[in-house]
Amino acid sequence: MGSDLAGKKVAVLGAGKIGGILLKALVEKGLLTAKTTRATVQHAERASALSKQWGVPVGTNNAEAVTGADIVLVCVKPTVVEEVMAQIRPKISKKQLVISVAASVPTSQIEKALRKEVAVVRAMPNTPCVLGCGMTGLAKGKFADARHVDIARALFDVVGRTVVVDEKHMDAVTGLSASGPAYIYIILEALAEAGVKVGLPRDVATLLAAQTTMGAATVVLETGDHPALLKDAVTTPAGCTIDGIMELEEGKLRVTLIKAVVKAVQRAKELANG
Repeated sequence: MGSDLAGKKVAVLGAGKIGGILLKALVEKGLLTAKTTRATVQHAERASALSKQWGVPVGTNNAEAVTGADIVLVCVKPTVVEEVMAQIRPKISKKQLVISVAASVPTSQIEKALRKEVAVVRAMPNTPCVLGCGMTGLAKGKFADARHVDIARALFDVVGRTVVVDEKHMDAVTGLSASGPAYIYIILEALAEAGVKVGLPRDVATLLAAQTTMGAATVVLETGDHPALLKDAVTTPAGCTIDGIMELEEGKLRVTLIKAVVKAVQRAKELANG
Protein backbone atom coordinates (compact mmCIF):
# COMPACT_ATOMS: atom_id res chain seq x y z
CA MET A 1 0.00 0.00 0.00
CA GLY A 2 2.71 2.47 0.98
CA SER A 3 4.53 1.97 -2.33
CA ASP A 4 1.45 3.10 -4.27
CA LEU A 5 1.40 6.39 -2.38
CA ALA A 6 5.11 6.92 -1.75
CA GLY A 7 6.11 10.44 -2.67
CA LYS A 8 2.69 11.26 -4.12
CA LYS A 9 1.41 14.78 -3.67
CA VAL A 10 -2.26 14.82 -2.70
CA ALA A 11 -4.87 17.57 -2.78
CA VAL A 12 -8.10 17.02 -0.84
CA LEU A 13 -10.82 19.33 -2.13
CA GLY A 14 -13.53 19.62 0.51
CA ALA A 15 -11.98 18.34 3.73
CA GLY A 16 -15.36 17.90 5.39
CA LYS A 17 -16.75 14.63 6.69
CA ILE A 18 -15.31 11.95 4.40
CA GLY A 19 -12.48 14.15 3.12
CA GLY A 20 -11.44 14.89 6.68
CA ILE A 21 -11.64 11.23 7.67
CA LEU A 22 -9.39 10.19 4.78
CA LEU A 23 -6.90 12.99 5.32
CA LYS A 24 -6.64 12.36 9.07
CA ALA A 25 -6.17 8.60 8.60
CA LEU A 26 -3.52 8.97 5.88
CA VAL A 27 -1.55 11.52 7.90
CA GLU A 28 -1.74 9.48 11.11
CA LYS A 29 -0.46 6.37 9.31
CA GLY A 30 2.43 8.35 7.85
CA LEU A 31 1.34 7.88 4.23
CA LEU A 32 0.93 11.63 3.78
CA THR A 33 2.99 14.48 5.20
CA ALA A 34 2.68 18.24 5.45
CA LYS A 35 5.07 18.55 2.50
CA THR A 36 3.03 16.31 0.21
CA THR A 37 -0.51 17.31 1.21
CA ARG A 38 -2.87 20.21 0.64
CA ALA A 39 -6.54 20.50 1.50
CA THR A 40 -9.35 22.97 1.04
CA VAL A 41 -12.55 23.96 2.80
CA GLN A 42 -15.06 26.69 2.04
CA HIS A 43 -14.32 29.13 4.86
CA ALA A 44 -10.97 30.69 5.87
CA GLU A 45 -11.56 30.37 9.63
CA ARG A 46 -12.27 26.67 9.29
CA ALA A 47 -9.20 26.27 7.08
CA SER A 48 -6.97 27.85 9.71
CA ALA A 49 -8.37 25.65 12.49
CA LEU A 50 -7.98 22.44 10.48
CA SER A 51 -4.46 23.34 9.41
CA LYS A 52 -3.43 23.59 13.06
CA GLN A 53 -5.33 20.42 13.95
CA TRP A 54 -3.91 18.21 11.19
CA GLY A 55 -0.54 19.85 10.66
CA VAL A 56 -1.06 20.17 6.91
CA PRO A 57 -1.75 23.25 4.75
CA VAL A 58 -5.50 23.90 4.46
CA GLY A 59 -6.82 26.77 2.34
CA THR A 60 -9.86 27.88 0.37
CA ASN A 61 -8.41 28.02 -3.15
CA ASN A 62 -9.10 24.79 -5.05
CA ALA A 63 -7.07 25.73 -8.13
CA GLU A 64 -4.04 26.50 -5.99
CA ALA A 65 -4.40 23.23 -4.09
CA VAL A 66 -4.37 21.00 -7.19
CA THR A 67 -1.36 22.69 -8.77
CA GLY A 68 1.44 20.13 -8.82
CA ALA A 69 -0.64 17.43 -7.11
CA ASP A 70 -0.41 13.82 -8.31
CA ILE A 71 -3.76 12.85 -6.81
CA VAL A 72 -6.81 15.09 -6.47
CA LEU A 73 -9.50 13.88 -4.07
CA VAL A 74 -12.84 15.51 -4.84
CA CYS A 75 -14.85 15.34 -1.62
CA VAL A 76 -17.32 18.15 -2.23
CA LYS A 77 -21.11 17.91 -2.42
CA PRO A 78 -22.52 16.59 -5.71
CA THR A 79 -24.30 19.88 -6.37
CA VAL A 80 -21.03 21.84 -6.55
CA VAL A 81 -18.90 19.34 -8.49
CA GLU A 82 -19.35 21.20 -11.78
CA GLU A 83 -18.38 24.49 -10.15
CA VAL A 84 -15.27 22.99 -8.57
CA MET A 85 -14.22 21.31 -11.82
CA ALA A 86 -14.49 24.68 -13.56
CA GLN A 87 -12.23 26.20 -10.89
CA ILE A 88 -9.49 23.58 -11.20
CA ARG A 89 -9.74 22.94 -14.96
CA PRO A 90 -6.91 25.34 -15.92
CA LYS A 91 -4.54 23.66 -13.43
CA ILE A 92 -5.39 20.00 -14.13
CA SER A 93 -3.15 17.97 -16.45
CA LYS A 94 -3.37 14.51 -18.00
CA LYS A 95 -0.71 13.28 -15.58
CA GLN A 96 -2.98 13.71 -12.57
CA LEU A 97 -5.46 11.26 -11.03
CA VAL A 98 -8.83 12.58 -9.91
CA ILE A 99 -10.70 10.48 -7.32
CA SER A 100 -14.27 11.57 -6.66
CA VAL A 101 -16.42 10.60 -3.68
CA ALA A 102 -19.33 12.78 -4.80
CA ALA A 103 -22.37 10.53 -4.55
CA SER A 104 -24.15 9.66 -7.81
CA VAL A 105 -21.81 11.79 -9.96
CA PRO A 106 -20.57 9.63 -12.88
CA THR A 107 -16.96 9.75 -14.04
CA SER A 108 -18.15 10.90 -17.47
CA GLN A 109 -19.57 14.09 -15.93
CA ILE A 110 -16.24 14.92 -14.32
CA GLU A 111 -14.29 14.06 -17.48
CA LYS A 112 -16.58 16.29 -19.51
CA ALA A 113 -16.30 19.15 -17.02
CA LEU A 114 -12.49 18.97 -17.04
CA ARG A 115 -12.41 18.91 -20.87
CA LYS A 116 -9.25 16.78 -20.84
CA GLU A 117 -8.36 13.11 -20.97
CA VAL A 118 -7.78 12.92 -17.22
CA ALA A 119 -7.88 9.64 -15.27
CA VAL A 120 -10.93 9.65 -13.00
CA VAL A 121 -11.83 7.03 -10.39
CA ARG A 122 -15.20 7.16 -8.66
CA ALA A 123 -15.38 6.07 -5.01
CA MET A 124 -18.36 5.38 -2.76
CA PRO A 125 -17.25 5.00 0.88
CA ASN A 126 -19.52 4.69 3.91
CA THR A 127 -19.49 6.33 7.33
CA PRO A 128 -17.78 3.49 9.31
CA CYS A 129 -14.61 4.68 7.54
CA VAL A 130 -14.28 7.05 10.51
CA LEU A 131 -13.17 4.08 12.64
CA GLY A 132 -11.20 2.30 9.93
CA CYS A 133 -13.88 -0.33 9.30
CA GLY A 134 -15.56 1.20 6.27
CA MET A 135 -16.50 -0.23 2.90
CA THR A 136 -15.68 1.57 -0.35
CA GLY A 137 -16.77 0.74 -3.87
CA LEU A 138 -14.47 1.89 -6.69
CA ALA A 139 -15.03 2.26 -10.43
CA LYS A 140 -12.70 3.65 -13.07
CA GLY A 141 -13.54 6.15 -15.76
CA LYS A 142 -12.74 6.15 -19.46
CA PHE A 143 -9.13 7.32 -19.14
CA ALA A 144 -8.16 5.46 -15.94
CA ASP A 145 -6.27 2.16 -15.92
CA ALA A 146 -5.43 -0.58 -13.41
CA ARG A 147 -2.58 1.47 -11.95
CA HIS A 148 -4.94 4.31 -11.12
CA VAL A 149 -7.37 1.88 -9.48
CA ASP A 150 -4.53 0.44 -7.38
CA ILE A 151 -3.68 3.92 -6.11
CA ALA A 152 -7.33 4.53 -5.19
CA ARG A 153 -7.47 1.18 -3.39
CA ALA A 154 -4.34 2.07 -1.44
CA LEU A 155 -6.02 5.25 -0.23
CA PHE A 156 -9.31 3.69 0.82
CA ASP A 157 -7.82 0.48 2.24
CA VAL A 158 -6.50 2.74 4.99
CA VAL A 159 -10.05 3.25 6.28
CA GLY A 160 -11.50 -0.23 5.66
CA ARG A 161 -12.07 -2.57 2.75
CA THR A 162 -12.46 -1.87 -0.95
CA VAL A 163 -14.12 -3.54 -3.90
CA VAL A 164 -13.73 -2.65 -7.58
CA VAL A 165 -16.85 -2.79 -9.76
CA ASP A 166 -17.99 -1.62 -13.18
CA GLU A 167 -19.39 1.87 -12.92
CA LYS A 168 -22.87 0.64 -13.86
CA HIS A 169 -22.95 -1.02 -10.41
CA MET A 170 -22.02 2.06 -8.40
CA ASP A 171 -25.63 3.04 -7.67
CA ALA A 172 -26.11 -0.47 -6.28
CA VAL A 173 -23.04 0.03 -4.09
CA THR A 174 -24.59 3.27 -2.86
CA GLY A 175 -27.92 1.64 -2.00
CA LEU A 176 -26.31 -1.33 -0.25
CA SER A 177 -23.10 -0.33 1.53
CA ALA A 178 -23.28 3.47 1.64
CA SER A 179 -26.87 3.49 2.92
CA GLY A 180 -26.47 0.12 4.63
CA PRO A 181 -25.19 1.34 8.01
CA ALA A 182 -28.55 3.07 8.56
CA TYR A 183 -30.38 -0.22 8.00
CA ILE A 184 -28.07 -2.03 10.40
CA TYR A 185 -28.52 0.67 13.05
CA ILE A 186 -32.28 0.21 12.87
CA ILE A 187 -31.91 -3.57 13.23
CA LEU A 188 -29.44 -3.11 16.08
CA GLU A 189 -31.74 -0.64 17.82
CA ALA A 190 -34.67 -3.03 17.46
CA LEU A 191 -32.65 -5.91 18.96
CA ALA A 192 -31.68 -3.69 21.89
CA GLU A 193 -35.32 -2.66 22.39
CA ALA A 194 -36.24 -6.34 22.40
CA GLY A 195 -33.68 -6.91 25.14
CA VAL A 196 -35.29 -4.15 27.19
CA LYS A 197 -38.71 -5.68 26.53
CA VAL A 198 -37.60 -8.99 28.06
CA GLY A 199 -36.03 -7.34 31.11
CA LEU A 200 -32.45 -6.40 30.29
CA PRO A 201 -30.99 -3.00 31.26
CA ARG A 202 -30.73 -0.80 28.17
CA ASP A 203 -26.94 -0.51 28.23
CA VAL A 204 -26.56 -4.28 28.51
CA ALA A 205 -29.10 -4.89 25.75
CA THR A 206 -27.33 -2.42 23.44
CA LEU A 207 -23.93 -4.00 24.11
CA LEU A 208 -25.30 -7.50 23.45
CA ALA A 209 -26.94 -6.36 20.21
CA ALA A 210 -23.93 -4.40 18.93
CA GLN A 211 -21.31 -7.03 19.71
CA THR A 212 -23.51 -9.78 18.30
CA THR A 213 -23.97 -7.81 15.09
CA MET A 214 -20.24 -7.17 14.75
CA GLY A 215 -19.41 -10.77 15.62
CA ALA A 216 -21.77 -12.22 13.03
CA ALA A 217 -20.42 -9.90 10.33
CA THR A 218 -16.84 -10.78 11.24
CA VAL A 219 -17.57 -14.51 10.93
CA VAL A 220 -18.96 -13.97 7.42
CA LEU A 221 -15.91 -11.95 6.38
CA GLU A 222 -13.31 -14.23 7.96
CA THR A 223 -14.76 -17.62 7.00
CA GLY A 224 -16.19 -16.75 3.60
CA ASP A 225 -19.10 -19.09 4.37
CA HIS A 226 -22.54 -18.29 2.98
CA PRO A 227 -24.73 -16.54 5.59
CA ALA A 228 -27.39 -19.24 5.15
CA LEU A 229 -24.93 -21.92 6.25
CA LEU A 230 -23.88 -19.89 9.27
CA LYS A 231 -27.52 -19.29 10.17
CA ASP A 232 -28.19 -23.04 10.01
CA ALA A 233 -25.26 -23.69 12.36
CA VAL A 234 -26.95 -21.53 15.02
CA THR A 235 -30.40 -23.00 14.45
CA THR A 236 -30.70 -26.21 16.46
CA PRO A 237 -33.70 -28.57 16.06
CA ALA A 238 -36.70 -27.51 18.16
CA GLY A 239 -34.58 -24.78 19.73
CA CYS A 240 -35.11 -21.09 20.49
CA THR A 241 -33.58 -19.69 17.32
CA ILE A 242 -35.98 -21.34 14.87
CA ASP A 243 -38.93 -19.82 16.70
CA GLY A 244 -37.30 -16.40 16.40
CA ILE A 245 -36.59 -16.95 12.70
CA MET A 246 -40.24 -17.86 12.12
CA GLU A 247 -41.26 -14.50 13.56
CA LEU A 248 -38.77 -12.71 11.29
CA GLU A 249 -40.14 -14.52 8.24
CA GLU A 250 -43.74 -13.76 9.20
CA GLY A 251 -42.76 -10.10 9.63
CA LYS A 252 -41.19 -10.16 6.16
CA LEU A 253 -37.86 -8.80 7.41
CA ARG A 254 -36.00 -10.39 4.53
CA VAL A 255 -38.15 -8.92 1.74
CA THR A 256 -38.33 -5.55 3.53
CA LEU A 257 -34.54 -5.26 3.57
CA ILE A 258 -34.37 -6.20 -0.10
CA LYS A 259 -36.97 -3.54 -0.90
CA ALA A 260 -35.03 -0.97 1.14
CA VAL A 261 -31.87 -1.52 -0.91
CA VAL A 262 -33.80 -1.49 -4.20
CA LYS A 263 -35.50 1.79 -3.24
CA ALA A 264 -32.21 3.41 -2.24
CA VAL A 265 -30.61 2.32 -5.53
CA GLN A 266 -33.52 3.80 -7.47
CA ARG A 267 -33.05 7.09 -5.63
CA ALA A 268 -29.32 7.06 -6.38
CA LYS A 269 -30.12 6.67 -10.08
CA GLU A 270 -32.56 9.58 -9.88
CA LEU A 271 -29.91 11.80 -8.31
CA ALA A 272 -27.44 10.81 -11.01
CA ASN A 273 -29.93 11.80 -13.69
CA GLY A 274 -30.60 15.15 -12.11
